This record gives sequence, C-alpha cells and structure tokens, in this order.
Amino acid sequence: MRNFVTAERTPVAGLPSQRTLPGGHPDRGTGGFRADIEGLRAVAVLLVVLGHVGVRLVPGGFVGVDVFFVISGFLITSLLVREASTGRLSIARFYARRAVRLLPAAVLVLVVTLVAARFLLPVVRLGSFAKDALSATGYVANFRFAWTGTDYLSADQSPSPFQHFWSLAVEEQFYLFWPLLILALSRWKRILAVVLTLLVLSSFALSVTETARSAPWAYFGPHTRVWELGVGALLGLWTTARKRQGGVVDSAPPRGRGWLVEHGPLLLGWTGLAAILLAAIRFDDATAYPGWRAALPVGGAALLLAADGAGVGRLLTLAPMQTIGRLSYSWYLWHWPVLVIAPAHTTTQRLLAAAGALGLAALTYRFVESPIRRLRDRPRQALTLGAGLSATAAIVACALVLLPHAIPVGAKQPDLRTALAGAADPGTALAALIEQSRGLDILPANLQPRLSRAARDRAVVWDNGCHVDVPVTAAPDGCVFGDPNSTTTVVLFGDSHAAQWFPALDLIAQQNHWRLVSLSKSSCSAADLPLWHDTLKRPYTECAAFHRSAVARITALKPALVVIGSSFNYRPAYPEPDEGKQWKTAWDRTFSELSATGSKVAAIADTPYMSQSVPECLGRPENQKHATNCRRSLHSALRGPVQRQVFLSYATSGAARIIDPITWFCTDACPTVVGNTLVYRDSNHMTTTYAKALAPLLAAALPR
Repeated sequence: MRNFVTAERTPVAGLPSQRTLPGGHPDRGTGGFRADIEGLRAVAVLLVVLGHVGVRLVPGGFVGVDVFFVISGFLITSLLVREASTGRLSIARFYARRAVRLLPAAVLVLVVTLVAARFLLPVVRLGSFAKDALSATGYVANFRFAWTGTDYLSADQSPSPFQHFWSLAVEEQFYLFWPLLILALSRWKRILAVVLTLLVLSSFALSVTETARSAPWAYFGPHTRVWELGVGALLGLWTTARKRQGGVVDSAPPRGRGWLVEHGPLLLGWTGLAAILLAAIRFDDATAYPGWRAALPVGGAALLLAADGAGVGRLLTLAPMQTIGRLSYSWYLWHWPVLVIAPAHTTTQRLLAAAGALGLAALTYRFVESPIRRLRDRPRQALTLGAGLSATAAIVACALVLLPHAIPVGAKQPDLRTALAGAADPGTALAALIEQSRGLDILPANLQPRLSRAARDRAVVWDNGCHVDVPVTAAPDGCVFGDPNSTTTVVLFGDSHAAQWFPALDLIAQQNHWRLVSLSKSSCSAADLPLWHDTLKRPYTECAAFHRSAVARITALKPALVVIGSSFNYRPAYPEPDEGKQWKTAWDRTFSELSATGSKVAAIADTPYMSQSVPECLGRPENQKHATNCRRSLHSALRGPVQRQVFLSYATSGAARIIDPITWFCTDACPTVVGNTLVYRDSNHMTTTYAKALAPLLAAALPR
C-alpha cells in the first residue's frame, strides 16, 4: 500500500499506505446510545474504504483511522469513568467485553483470509502472511508492519491482506494500561486528567519528531498514536464530569445566552465535519503523516463529539449512515483482504469488491457478532472464548505454512554459471541463453535459487552491516573482502544497485588478489546531488552525509580502482528546469572527487526494473505455468531515461570507464530466468546466484 524512496523507488504498495482503521462498537445501553457517533463511524469507515479503493476525491481517506481512535478513546473512557464512579469497574469484565466484541469477527476474517491466501496469493509469501496473522492475533501487528516498513528489501512486496490489523493493535495497547490508570486514580479525577494531558502532549511531540525521522514507525507506532486516543479520552473525562456536576452538554442551550452560545454546538459539529473532510481531500500518500497534520482530523472528530449531535447530527443519523456505522467494524475487517485478494484493477471493480465486503460485514454482524455478544457480562466464559479463538487462528496459520505447496516445474536447464565460466566468449553464450529463456513458461526443475529462498539470496554486505540503511550517515569501518593483505585496493561505491554487484566483484577480487572495500547505502546514489526520499518525505540528508563520509574514506584508502553502481530511479531534492544538466553537474563532481585520489573509475549503468517482485509474480497461481507473464519489454524495464543518457555520455569523456550491462539481462525482452538461474530476488535487484554468474563479463569490462 505504499512507496518508499524515489531513489530506486519501485511500484510497491508500501506502508498500508497511510490508510486503515480500528474497530469495536459503541456500548449500547451504557450511558445512552448516541446515534451521531454511529454516523461518525460511518463517515470514518467510508473514508478509509474509498481511500483504499482509490477514489481520487479522497486521497487522504486514511484519516478515518484517526477519527476512530478519537471515538474509541471517548466511548471507552466515558464508560470506564462511569463504572469507576459507582464502584462497578472490573478489569476482568472490561477485557471480557473487549474479547467478545473484537475477537469473533476478527478471527473469522483471519482464518478465511489465510485459507484464501493459500490458494489465491503467491505461495512464496505464505510464511510472511502467517507471521502477519499471528501478529494480528496477538495485537502486535503494528510493530511487525513498522519493522517491515523500514526494511528496504521488503519495499516492493505486495501488501499483506492483514496489514489493516495494525490499528486494532494500537487500540489494545492503549487499553492495556488505561483502565488500570482509571481504576488507580478514580478518586482523583483532576490528577487523572493531568496525567492524560501530559501523555497526550508527549505523544503528539513524538508524532511530530518521529514522522520526520522514520515514517513507518511514526505511522504504526503506539507512541505516536496514543495522543489521538487520549484526545477522545480527555473529552470523555470532561463530558462525564459536566454531566455529574449537572452541566449542560447538549445541543439546546437556554435562550438569551447570546448567538454564539446558542449556536455554538451547531458550529462545532459542522466545523468538525469540515475539518475531517478537508484532511481527507487535501492529504495524500505524499503527505508526511501523522505528525502535526493529524491534529486536523483528530480535532475535527473531537469537535463533532463535543457538539453532541447538534446540526450535523441530522446528516449522521440518516438511516444509511446508521447502517454503515453499525457494520463499520466488520466492514473494516473484510474490505482490505477482499481488495488485496480479489482480481479487481479498475476503480469500478474495486468499488464492487468493497460493496461485496460490505455484504460479508452484514453477514458477520448478523451471524457472528450479535449472537456472541450475550457473553459480554460473563467474564470467565468470554475470556475463555477469546483464548480459544486466538488459538484457532494461530493453529490455522501454522498449519497452512506446514502444508505442501509445490510449484510445478519442467525440464532441467543448463547451469548458467558453469556455461559462462567455460565459454570462450561469455557474452555470446549469455546472449544465446537469454534468447532461449525468453519463451520459458515452466520453471526449470533445477532453478537456483528456489523461489522460496530468492529474497534471501542477497549479497553478504546486506547482512554484515557493510551496506547501510536509511538512518546511517557515516561510511562503516572495515568492510574489507577479497585478499585483505593485498597492496591493490578496489572500492565498490554507491547504492543498492552497486551492492548487488558485490558477489561478482568479490569473486574477481579473490581471483586477482585484490583488497576489496565495500561502501554502499540504500537509495543513495554516488552522484553528488541532494536527493528526495519518498518515505521520509523530505530531502535525504542522511545520504548527503554518507556521501561525504564515503568519499573521505576513499581518499584515505587511495585505491587503484573505484567501481560505482547506481540506480537511475531518483528525484533531486531541489529539481532544476534542466534535469540533464543537473545530473551532469552532479556526476562531474563525483568523478572529479574520485579521480583526484589517483584512482581509475569504472561506473556500471543501471539494471532493469521489472513490473513487480519477480518471485511473487512467478509464485502466483495464474503464473505457475506461464512464467512469461512476468517478463518485461526492454523499453519498459529502463528507468530514468535522462539519467541514463547523461551517465552513458561519459563513455567518451575519459572521466570513467562506463559499463552498460543491459545486454547481460535483456534482448528486446527481459526474462526472469536465464538458464537455470533466477535473475531477480525482488523487482530490481539481482540474486547473488545471477551476479556470481556474471563475474566473467564484469571482469572483462573493468579497466586494468
């Protein structure tokens, strides 16, 4: 559901894009049912569903999540405070109610989605999906998705059908301590309000700072979201106190109190709805969120709740809004798996899929949620049921992973590495194998690496800290390979498209007794140019700092040769009208800096970008005997035409030896398998197996 860096960015579905919401139902019969809140739930779930469908009018539909957090904090706190004031607050009964309200529908969706994923989604992702489901069952899904959201190597994976469970996890993490705090401070409401206010302010500050530092952790983290539940909780404390003191919190203030007093609730309601809709319309996936911007929908939801149904309540209490609000939790649970799994591509198709999910929600509410709700006041039975349901989801997740799910294979194909190593002309031999493989529909029986292991078939520099990720600003020490005692030093420098050449260059270094030093950073071109980072949604200052540090180390090493690799899928932080001139100036600076060390420079042009993760594509049921569905034309596989043109122009300048490896991957089409070797471990990085096979061609292309 979301993207990452413009630098080497891939068409990924990414961080659930910023779009998902929590659930639960208002407690009917406890303190009075408010129809306006049911209608507000409808507004929130409609925004989220329409945002996920891709309706252009509401690109910021993800703000529905924030609205739900406020509603939840308000309702639950109001209930807990009322019970505490009468001495009836029971922690066991509270969690029993949560279990009865949330788990039956959630576990049904988890189990059905797991089974559907087994037959309809890529088999190579089943293990990952099972972990997602287990994390959802344990209400820690937000931590899992925050972690995978910061994993550069997972950037182009298709979205998990369980990703929307993150918001439920945030809620339950809040309610791990909030009822206990209310119980402990039930006699000191002012102290409780002060503690909650400090919590809200601290969490809001963390939301602002974390959004700039790490968007995935800001989006999924409880520390950056608690303030939204806290705002609703503060409002719940205030309204409960007003009612207890005989205050008026309804929409009919006494006459003669002035126009503002008389019409204040009405203004609050319409202003709140306008704030929510403005956020949904103006925000999009490029918005740095949540941060301070989340105050708009959060504040809007709080104003609507404070209005107590005045004015806007007429809209919110319409029958369709009440029906959608009543089904909002189940619709939320069903809509995302249906959209991920269903073969719906156009907006119309996705709207129909979402409507189908609403039908499933109605059935779930009628036959699952409503019948089980009678256990809400039987804590022991409810908690036992909750444990049993959670165990069921966990068993199904584990069982599906353990069941066999082999992919059909055909005849064995020539071993690529052996064929190239023994060829008199490796280039000609590779071209023949690429041409032969372009029509391959069934994967070879001797495929290397296997699809299930493809994502892990990466250069060792990704695992030993020599290829650094987004937060790192300094080139790592050490990272010496090849022959450490050699007097000839070679440096590999650049981004992940440089690091993918490490296996080949390491073999060459060992054969030639070179001392190889690897200096690379994700999404950080070797070109000396400030870059924009899509996930951080700001200039990638960490890359600029790394570049300075890496060049300083290269200067100190005085290598005989510097090998550069670079993606061409970047966006400058400060674009200029003439993009080509801007990139030319940046590469001039880099090549000049490196040449000043006395080093020779070899620069490898970018490799192809496939349309999606290749192992996932090949693992889809519909492609298991149609591997050619996953290949791509040469023209569509080349990113950044201006950057490529500028880079290749140095072939005649003498500033660097330019190596264009495109013919090592494609003819007029780019197959996913060559010989017996899987070419890509994701959408745009080579497998280590393929990189090693290319070592003879790279060795011949390097300057001596």
